[in-house]
Amino acid sequence: MIQSLANARVLTPDGWRDDLAVLLDGEIIVDLLPPSDPRVREANQHDLGGAMLLPGFIDVQVNGGGGVLFNEAPTVETLRRIGTAHRRFGTTGFLPTLISDDRAVIRAALQAVEQALREGVPGVLGIHLEGPYLAPARKGVHDAKFFHVPDADEIALLCAPHAGVRLITLAPDRVPLASIGALVDAGVIVCAGHTAADYVTTRAALDAGVRGFTHLFNAMTPFGSREPGVVGAALEDAGSWCGLIVDGHHVHPASLRVAIAAKPRGKMLLVTDAMPPVGADSPDYVLNGETITAKDGICQTASGILAGSALDMAGAVRNAVQLLGLPLDEAVRMASTYPAEFLGLGQSHGRIAPGYRADLLVMDDEYRIRQSWIGGR
Repeated sequence: MIQSLANARVLTPDGWRDDLAVLLDGEIIVDLLPPSDPRVREANQHDLGGAMLLPGFIDVQVNGGGGVLFNEAPTVETLRRIGTAHRRFGTTGFLPTLISDDRAVIRAALQAVEQALREGVPGVLGIHLEGPYLAPARKGVHDAKFFHVPDADEIALLCAPHAGVRLITLAPDRVPLASIGALVDAGVIVCAGHTAADYVTTRAALDAGVRGFTHLFNAMTPFGSREPGVVGAALEDAGSWCGLIVDGHHVHPASLRVAIAAKPRGKMLLVTDAMPPVGADSPDYVLNGETITAKDGICQTASGILAGSALDMAGAVRNAVQLLGLPLDEAVRMASTYPAEFLGLGQSHGRIAPGYRADLLVMDDEYRIRQSWIGGR
């Protein structure tokens, strides 16, 4: 049956509208019509009480949630649990993210995501492998014992035909340009991160096909006066995307505001880098054998190294408005439209428009998610 979502402030590609109802037919948005249209009145109606109707959030960096870490149990059940936890905060699409690990765990994670996509696990769009092809000097909380340069067999594994989106974060100073090119040619999205590369090396990697930068500013060479580093190359390059962790801890708000101003509109994405405490009762989780407790929204080791975050996407949108001073509609696009475009899904996800997937949110003025639809359900 056709569904009608009415009496809402709808964020359309052209801005806010309060004079339209959104019609859904199964998984797809079929039209936006005035409430008086007969097709609206004949549909199964949902009165949204004047709340905001938004495109669903897409998070490209989700390590865990609901009390589980993808690395610890790379299974379909883990993906269901993570997706359920994050959906409460507006995430209707996500890339489960595997932190640097051994080849057996990588294979298990790839297989779990393939199975989840076959089974239609709500929200799963593909996989993000964050490492293990990273630089020890910028390892962050990753365990450097797993770091190495990928060999031919690993490149073949990563380039094999796959369902969904496959994204890999690597250090351009550790991975040959030919390997980066092979990944890109196979349809893999390559991001630079956890890297000690200089500006020249980063520019060469962009030319080889690197498409974005994982958690800009964190775990990469900074922007200096005589050596622009990875950050300088990222901000200079008009074609690439940057993920931003807007939690008030990973990056100073002023640095984020400068970065957003430097890039063309549409090239900055809100990400969470979320860990198991998101959507869980317990603030504790184990990473690399160490118990970490999220406190005051901060996840860090005993030595003070940031270990992901306790951020959710609704919180990221709120922080983008309150900490960075962005208009709400732009903050929402950074959580929905722009990630979809980055992932190559811009023609099907991230907008409330005819022909797009019915991945939708109802959010109140306190940034609380009241309802969600994934594929019209």
